[in-house]
Amino acid sequence: MNPICKLFNIKYPIIQAGMVWCTGWKLASAVSNAGGLGIIGAGSMYPDVLRTHIQKCKLATDKPFGVNIPLLYPNIQEIINVVIEEDVKIVFSSAGNPATWTSILKAEGITVVHVIANTKFALKAQEAGVDAIVAEGFEAGGHNGREETTTLCLIPMIKDAVSIPVIAAGGIGSGKAMLAAFALGADAVQIGSAFAVAEESSAHRSFKNKIISAIEGDTRLAMKKLVPVRLLKNEFADAISIAESEGADRNHLMELLGKARAKLGMFEGDMENGELEIGQVSAMLNAIRPAKEILDEIWSAFKAECARLNNLPNELDF
Repeated sequence: MNPICKLFNIKYPIIQAGMVWCTGWKLASAVSNAGGLGIIGAGSMYPDVLRTHIQKCKLATDKPFGVNIPLLYPNIQEIINVVIEEDVKIVFSSAGNPATWTSILKAEGITVVHVIANTKFALKAQEAGVDAIVAEGFEAGGHNGREETTTLCLIPMIKDAVSIPVIAAGGIGSGKAMLAAFALGADAVQIGSAFAVAEESSAHRSFKNKIISAIEGDTRLAMKKLVPVRLLKNEFADAISIAESEGADRNHLMELLGKARAKLGMFEGDMENGELEIGQVSAMLNAIRPAKEILDEIWSAFKAECARLNNLPNELDF
């Protein structure tokens, strides 16, 4: 049995990423009901809001689901308390040191997965006792690696470095990309952008429309002096780009970013002044559809590509 399907007790080795302002209980429950693992993104939620989302998700699905917790969250202790009190079984941690919280979560019987973007932190996560890791390549939206290592290079390096299951992320939004990740050694895939435009996603409709109209080159990695994120081009992203080209320091970038910039764009729909985090795969997305339809299409294409490649040696006359 696939190690990730066994770890989470899910049907398909497809994980929906926990994205800020996109991944509430509606999307998480829809993905879990479709056979993947839905994730509630706590990064954009106050503790009481997270509690409500967890409770609603439990009512909407009897399948496993998880919560993504950015470890740099200012109210991290309260968030951890909510997760434990609400008997969440799976936590994906990110953006911080897993050594502080992993043992506490595991002592409560919680399966812990940590998101990394290089070998150094993969080894630290394994040492901290996590059950699996997400290896996220340069193509991804959201928090990214300063090394700018692509998924194609990152996954085999991480797979060789650790002994725990590896979930590939970054640039994966199709069955073909999923198969490529498996060929590189991944045990499962985590998909963000493709689910950000799902009907059940809590992202603003204007943000979804901007994603599906994006073309190649419409995203770029920015704010490496803060926390690297991939942004869709708009007036805010242009301002950040200009500032960085002029050597802006961390403090200047923080001033430009301000507060609630991601909420302004992704949740409230300001397409020019908001922070619009999304992956390079946005150039391949062209429709807003139910999460189940998205997952089913990825899985069907994955199986079709497996069958095609099984015949490849004969076609090439090896």
